[in-house]
Amino acid sequence: MDMVIKKNVELSVIIVNYNGVSFFENCFESLKENLSGIPFEIIVIDNNSKDESCTMLKECYPEVKLIESKENLGFGKGNNLGVKYAKGKTILLLNNDTILQSHLLPAIQTLYSKLENGIVSINMLNANKEYVPAVGRFPSPFRLFKISFLMDSRVEFKTGKFRSNHYDVDWVTGAFMLIRKADYEAINGFDLDYFMYVEDVDLCKKMKDIGKKCIFISNLNYIHFVGFNKSRENLLLKGYEIYAFKHFSRVGHKIAKLMLALNKFVKRNSGE
Repeated sequence: MDMVIKKNVELSVIIVNYNGVSFFENCFESLKENLSGIPFEIIVIDNNSKDESCTMLKECYPEVKLIESKENLGFGKGNNLGVKYAKGKTILLLNNDTILQSHLLPAIQTLYSKLENGIVSINMLNANKEYVPAVGRFPSPFRLFKISFLMDSRVEFKTGKFRSNHYDVDWVTGAFMLIRKADYEAINGFDLDYFMYVEDVDLCKKMKDIGKKCIFISNLNYIHFVGFNKSRENLLLKGYEIYAFKHFSRVGHKIAKLMLALNKFVKRNSGE
């Protein structure tokens, strides 16, 4: 792929990678198609991949700025490192296993116009191009009894049939986050206490605490090859334990720990 990235960078696309060499071509091609006309750069932070990720990037995508870590930094720390190298005033945090579906260029001004308010995200589809909920409500102690209680309870977000093109939401997934670099730096980026999962919820909460919010654009789409396994479940629960410690009162934290313990107990005994 012949991808030309302009020098006067307006948008910095940050991609944290770990053994994701198989996703690069489709992801980069979708960026090229959807961001044509926008001066952008791609920064890949490689978390000590064991596949041929770095070799492929150097040989096939020399225009991509590659940062090679000698250890797996995790998602948040990797993004923080990438943002330090970003030249653009706007940052797009993007998972490597994504493909932008909608032509963003005609809508980019709409996206940019909302950035002053906080974080902007768009609609997530799975590999079969089916709707996947990718926003939610901030955790409360009792909501942690079941992770599904944290999803947005509005009918549109359950069905994927939206009546409006944009919605205010509590949090959006870190798979696609458009944010001003100044805002990202104002909250010191991702909290380093998280390794992977829930750091995106925490980031959105920190944005709310400085008077910003998250905006979900429903008529623009991207594919995310989402998967789920037991290790992800355990990391989610661990992430919410950290979140509860950071954002709840002492009493709220105790209730949250009880709810999370019950959550684990129910899953273990129900065979989930």
